[in-house]
Amino acid sequence: MGQYVNRGSASFKSAMESEIYVDKTGLLEYTNSVIDTEQRFICNSRPRRFGKSMTAGMLSAYYGKDCDSRVVFEGLKIAQSGSFGKYLNQYDVIHLDLAYLQSQMKDSLKTISFMQECVIDELKTIYPGILTDEDTMLPFALSKLHYETGAGFVIIIDEWDIIFREDKFNQKAQEAYMRLLRGLFKGEQSKDFVRLAYLTGIFPVKKYSTESTLNNFTEFTMIRPSRLAEYIGFTEAEVMDLCRNYQMDFEEMKHWYDGYCLGKELHVYNPQAVAEAVHCREIENYWTGTSEYDKLQAYINMNFDGLKDMVVQMFAGGRCKVNVDRFKNDLVSIKRKDDVLTILIHLGYLAYDKNTKEAYIPNAEVRTAYRDAIEDNDWTPVIEAVQASDRLLRATWEKDAVTVAKGVDQVHMANTSILSYNNENALSCVITLAYYNAVNEYTLIREMPAGKGYADIVFLPRKCSDKPAMVVELKYDKTPESAIEQIKERQYPEALREYQGRLLLVGINYDKESKEHFCVIEESVMA
Repeated sequence: MGQYVNRGSASFKSAMESEIYVDKTGLLEYTNSVIDTEQRFICNSRPRRFGKSMTAGMLSAYYGKDCDSRVVFEGLKIAQSGSFGKYLNQYDVIHLDLAYLQSQMKDSLKTISFMQECVIDELKTIYPGILTDEDTMLPFALSKLHYETGAGFVIIIDEWDIIFREDKFNQKAQEAYMRLLRGLFKGEQSKDFVRLAYLTGIFPVKKYSTESTLNNFTEFTMIRPSRLAEYIGFTEAEVMDLCRNYQMDFEEMKHWYDGYCLGKELHVYNPQAVAEAVHCREIENYWTGTSEYDKLQAYINMNFDGLKDMVVQMFAGGRCKVNVDRFKNDLVSIKRKDDVLTILIHLGYLAYDKNTKEAYIPNAEVRTAYRDAIEDNDWTPVIEAVQASDRLLRATWEKDAVTVAKGVDQVHMANTSILSYNNENALSCVITLAYYNAVNEYTLIREMPAGKGYADIVFLPRKCSDKPAMVVELKYDKTPESAIEQIKERQYPEALREYQGRLLLVGINYDKESKEHFCVIEESVMA
């Protein structure tokens, strides 16, 4: 076993023997199905701490020669597949952790040359007498080995895009790196020696520059996860199993770490955050303390027209349309707000609804990162609204409709350039921002199916809360009384039939002539 070629199964065994392990070996059934086909070039991109390195270690352990991994994988999902034994430990696996190499070398050009030198040196040991000191370029060395011995290789590059992300202004290094990647993965010779290529990073591979011609890769991303969606993070069923096994509150876990909806029904949770929460037996903000947090601050503060408005709208619980197709995966040439939003989707700081083509903040953990970033960027009106949220909540519980109306007025006036009213949806964003701290006591559901329609906002008390449930109906240039009447006529409280306790019906109207809000609050009891 070597450092770069046939690294063995130690890394994957370490992951398996950890207290929290979720079996994702079903991915191997897909990679087995594309070996030696036109689809054998895979780029699976996802955010930091979403299991990229663990997946790379799993692939290396399964395919690598000089390693009997059968006992490692027995009992896991892949062992039930008909392809399990056919490909087990059958290939020389070149496994490169580019982020590690880059951190050690500090110089991208040196990283590229050093990486090739190390791999070729190990290949000389595995295949003695074939490669010479003149063989310094890895694509030619692999081609030569294939021609002489018929050898085929599985090539795994973890954090493949680190040079583009961390050394984004070094055009010379990027061009040298792209030449290497094209030599490895593009062209007739590479088709001879590459049995499977698996690249993992944060960004897709195709469009980095006009020089990039790696269009033979099948890409699986946070925007288009396709058939690998369930392997990007923990599924809801997997999180429910963990919560049952470790006596954790599933609803709290969902509140904090859910939100990435990668298909019609598939919800994906941040795996690192869930694993940390279960291991520590405490739900906390684990993931957003990573190094990408500083980038969030920089991106949301970019001076593109309308970007700040969109960030605040999402911070207030709304969604924003985004064109993800215009982004060229070039972190230097960011030209428009859609580019920034697409970057944040790839980084995991936004989720993406493919059906509606909308971006949104996925969960409470990520929302906390936005709150901190907004505070650090001194978005004073937004922070003042968050700070006033507790007072507004207390006034609502006390049925002080006058104070509630004035509080919403203040939030709207302070953020009028950002959250301009033109319909009830804009009003909904202001209300959600005004009640921001309600997330400590409630699960907030917008447009909740209820009775004979959809309730604008429902505040459902969390298990740990003794506060009343609230149904909020919003009106634009009508009356708050008409909002209360609609709640009753359309039987919105029916959606809360499993809830027992106090229920507040809150009607809020915005009068466009006086530019004031008016509120009515009524109380009933759900039995």
